[in-house]
Amino acid sequence: MTTVDPVRTVDPAPPPPMRLRELVFGAACAAAVRAAARLGVADALQDTPASVEDLAEAVRAEPRTLRRLLRALACQGIFAERPDGAFAHTEMSRLLREDDPHSLRYIALWCTEPWTWDVWPRLDEAVRTGGSVFEDVYGREFFPYLNEDAPESAYVFNRAMTTSSRQSAQDVADLLDLSGAASVADIGGGQGHVLASLLERHPALEGTLLDLPGVVGNADPRLRAGGTLAPRARVVAGDCREDIPVEADVYVLKNILEWDDDSTRRALANVRRAARPGALVVVIENLVDDTPSMRFTTAMDLLLLLNVGGAKHTRESMLERLTDAGLAVGEVRPVNAYLHAFECTVPA
Repeated sequence: MTTVDPVRTVDPAPPPPMRLRELVFGAACAAAVRAAARLGVADALQDTPASVEDLAEAVRAEPRTLRRLLRALACQGIFAERPDGAFAHTEMSRLLREDDPHSLRYIALWCTEPWTWDVWPRLDEAVRTGGSVFEDVYGREFFPYLNEDAPESAYVFNRAMTTSSRQSAQDVADLLDLSGAASVADIGGGQGHVLASLLERHPALEGTLLDLPGVVGNADPRLRAGGTLAPRARVVAGDCREDIPVEADVYVLKNILEWDDDSTRRALANVRRAARPGALVVVIENLVDDTPSMRFTTAMDLLLLLNVGGAKHTRESMLERLTDAGLAVGEVRPVNAYLHAFECTVPA
């Protein structure tokens, strides 16, 4: 599928004063992406270029202001403006389509939810204290607020996590050779996309999904009663920070060790307690010091500080936590451009 290069381009290496001006207006760029996602502009734009008037009619917007929005996005490589004033898709703008197999629409919405605009200005406070500011702003902890007071934001969060998990699940299945294992447990595995991919890859494997009741209640249909993988799958409601009532040959923990230190220690201790000697424990995380996507992971690291007092890990800090939990760390391998897998065994 072809794309059209934008007519208006930006100097790829602006001088420092202009680059700093661009950076401090980063909120404008994030807001523009959010607006386009909420309006559904990428979904309205088909494979051929369209006039602003036609797009405005499709998304029920005012043409003059929609042009201003699209112009700002085209400067960033999101949509492309043609000489005749029409707009066309670029590789990035297609990622805002809901039907794109690699869609980042809900990731874009999640990273720009209304609460984020309230906590980002207090980053200096979080840096001074070393802890979350979310409770100070909203009067309660992040997840209770999300699930009880902000249903729309909770919906966006769940869709974003589902998208992220689904897109990386196949990468995990491609990386891990579980041919010698009889059972696998996906701990804090969300809706179970990673588990489903592993079970599909290994027809003799049995698996267990463990996550909070409100999460596993919406587990991947393949894992639920009547699903294609249901005969080999068990869905367990629970909190891995409290207990892991699952015995398996392999335990997978993906993107769940970025809470506060106490929660991380408790989760790893519970894995260590549940696993038999010789079991494989695979911890999959974003790293902030060993990835091609440093700008994204370091930004997410700061957001975790603000909302839950958590952190993305460096390779060294992750190794330290795994070793402190009594796990023997073996290989550390990249899963894709933004994830690494730490393969550990449980000593005798």
